[in-house]
Amino acid sequence: MSRRAVVAKTYKLYLGGSFVRSESGRTDPVAGVNVPRSSRKDVRDAVKAARAAQAGWARKTAYNRGQVLYRFAEALESRSDEFARAAQDTSLANARAEVGAAVDLLVHYAGWTDKFAALMGGINPVALPYLSFSVPEPTGVVAVLAPDEPDLLGLVREVAPALAAGNTVVAVVSRRYPLRALDLGEVAGVSDVPGGALNLLCGRIDELLTPLCGHRDVNAIVDATGEAEHAVTIDELAAETVKRVSRQAGEDTLARLEALTELKTAWHPVGS
Repeated sequence: MSRRAVVAKTYKLYLGGSFVRSESGRTDPVAGVNVPRSSRKDVRDAVKAARAAQAGWARKTAYNRGQVLYRFAEALESRSDEFARAAQDTSLANARAEVGAAVDLLVHYAGWTDKFAALMGGINPVALPYLSFSVPEPTGVVAVLAPDEPDLLGLVREVAPALAAGNTVVAVVSRRYPLRALDLGEVAGVSDVPGGALNLLCGRIDELLTPLCGHRDVNAIVDATGEAEHAVTIDELAAETVKRVSRQAGEDTLARLEALTELKTAWHPVGS
């Protein structure tokens, strides 16, 4: 009996809940396989999908968003061995620890979805016949520039707080090790994450930086690349449409959530 041929995996972008090839048809070789090289058109398609999904994702209850993130963690946990063995830049033991940390991080932010509003909002003291209260709202569409390393945990660390706060995400994954980051789209696809809430692009940062960070439908930027040569460009592009730029180096959960929310204050009369 002849041995059957192994079906080679075709890596694709994850846009609007679908797996698509780059519009340009270009690819880059990584670890013996070809990965898509995103174009400006792919960026526009990703932002369009994120914008269309943002209102629906933000309208979901905090409890529901937490359940979706918890399901995301469950699905990643179920493929943890596969993700650990696919690591390109570390030992198997370290890769298992990284995947475990990514799962734990998703569970962590799943638990925060219905808690941060109470910590960030509240009733403001006003010495007049009305009260004032503030509540956090999502910033909107968040562009995430993920670090090269760690490729999986680095992406989850920036994506999880954005999703937990009710934002939708367009992420440029690790340029050096993109395979596991692209595989995360498969996990999202079976995790009740709405199509368009998470979009994953793969390509060259110098080609994607301007169309993504300068897009007028992007409301905030998370720059986790650690590349100083791009920081000035990102800040200049953000300033054109008053985007918030976050470069969170620490692990403060509330600070990460605050960076991707806006406080809405309302006034309400009291008394006669």
